[in-house]
This record gives sequence, structure tokens and C-alpha cells, in this order.
Amino acid sequence: MVLQCSSNGVIHDLAEANPNMSDNERVVNLYWALTCILRSGVEGDIVELGCNAGFTSVLFGMLIEAEDPKRFLHLYDSFEGLPCPSAHDSYLKEGDCATTIEDVHRSFDRWNVRRPRIHPGWFSETLPSELPEKVAFGYLDSDFYESILVSLEHVWPRLSSGGSLVVDDYSDVKVNPRAWDGLPGVRKACEEFFADRSVKATVLTGVGDLAFVELRKP
Repeated sequence: MVLQCSSNGVIHDLAEANPNMSDNERVVNLYWALTCILRSGVEGDIVELGCNAGFTSVLFGMLIEAEDPKRFLHLYDSFEGLPCPSAHDSYLKEGDCATTIEDVHRSFDRWNVRRPRIHPGWFSETLPSELPEKVAFGYLDSDFYESILVSLEHVWPRLSSGGSLVVDDYSDVKVNPRAWDGLPGVRKACEEFFADRSVKATVLTGVGDLAFVELRKP
């Protein structure tokens, strides 16, 4: 028998490399959420909508390589920053969070992880034709009402049974009083989309200001 040893110590390194957008608690929850899906054998690829410079994406790539390297990681981002906010949005403004494909490549090369499939452009242009046929797991981190709503409209129908989505910046302060509530459009988009759909929603909590919801498809 050959024992293969690994460590999730990279969680700290990834959080430290991206302090303005992440922390250990967020990365740990994503580690848990994706690992559960990969080990349960849910069909489909992995998608991240709103990847910025790809620090979280690197974690996903590492987990895919470790657990099921036949799968692919797909990243979607405008690479022009955020779109114009709606009346439901606050805190961030148009053009914030801009990055480049080269930044993503540098992140993956830094940690020696296989580069993902990158789909540049606004979600309304890329998602209708460039999503994988089946999605096992998705991370939605696009900050604004319209972006989250468009993401759900296109990703949810392709999500396999038993698959899940984690939506960042979903704040439910009744369940998690510590949650950061700076982007209210995210929760509004989720509540509107799932108003007449069957979904198991779990608000994730922690010791910090984590604002995550996991949405599991029956």
C-alpha cells in the first residue's frame, strides 16, 4: 500500500494572498462544499461566476485535480469590472473589481495548477451558449442583483440532481447576525428566483462576517 499525504494548509495561503476578498472561513467553507460534491459523484463540471484574479478558482482547481481530474473548471467574468448597479445594489460601483485573464493565469501558474477554461464577457452573452451541459457545483460571486439573477437563470437548469451552488454575499442576519450585508441585491435575486422552486437552502455561519448560502438541487 502506498499512502498519499496531502494538506489543506494551502487554505491559509490562498486567503492570505487575497485579503481584500477572502479569509480562512470563506475558503474553508468552499473547500468543504466542493469536496462533498466531488466525493459524492454528482455529474458535471465546476463553474465559478465572478472569478476576479482567480485565487478562489485555484482552490477549486486543486480539489478537482486531487479528487476527480476528469472534470473541468469553467470561469466566467467580464474582465471589465462590475456592470452598472441597479436600484437594489449598494457599496460597489460600475467598474470595480476589474482584472485580466493574465491575472488568472498567473494565479494558477503560481500554485502549479492546471489552467481552467475561461469565458470572458458579460454573463448575458456567455452563459446561454458557453456553460457546460451538466454542472455539479457552482460558486456565484458577482455582487449585484442582475448578475446573480442572470447566473441563476442559466446555471440552475443545468445543475445536476444533488448538485449545489454557493452564493457569496447572501446575507440573512436573522439566521446569521454576523453576516456582512453590504450587497442586498444578491439575496433579493435569490429570493425572487427561488420563490416558486424547490430548493434546500442552507445559510452558512461562522465566527466572522461570512455571508454564504448553499443551494442544493433535489
